[in-house]
Amino acid sequence: MQSTIDEQILTLLQRNARASAAELAELLGASEADVAARVAAFEQSGIILGYQAVVDPEKIGDGEQVTAFIEVRLSPERDGGFNRLAERISKFDQVASCYLMSGGYDLMVVVRGETLRSVAQFISEKLSTLQGVLSTATHFHLKTYKQAGFLAHSVTEGERLPVAP
Repeated sequence: MQSTIDEQILTLLQRNARASAAELAELLGASEADVAARVAAFEQSGIILGYQAVVDPEKIGDGEQVTAFIEVRLSPERDGGFNRLAERISKFDQVASCYLMSGGYDLMVVVRGETLRSVAQFISEKLSTLQGVLSTATHFHLKTYKQAGFLAHSVTEGERLPVAP
């Protein structure tokens, strides 16, 4: 179990990965050296996997890229369950994220491609043909309202929402 300060550091970094050790230390009432050492330990141990900026693809001209959320049903392997197949699927360059799920399907796979055709080709030629993949159901991303905790296209303060009769 992590200490409270460790949890607070991780929460603050998830909100702002650019926060310096000095800024974190000031917010937490801790020493800068202690915070820097804890962050370095998180990075070395793999608790922190990496850092990335959350960007609005429409504002950088990447709004045409296609993102698909694919429900995948699998046949579990003896002595491996879904792990080996999920790891194999995760290694494809087109796969942005892969999650084991509860419910009516086993994996949620997030795929990104330049065109609808390239995503469809990935699904039909690579994903669906893997031994152990029983079925897929694809849902295409249309618009983002919130991503990684950040609102996208939010209403500016003071702006009123339209009212419909």
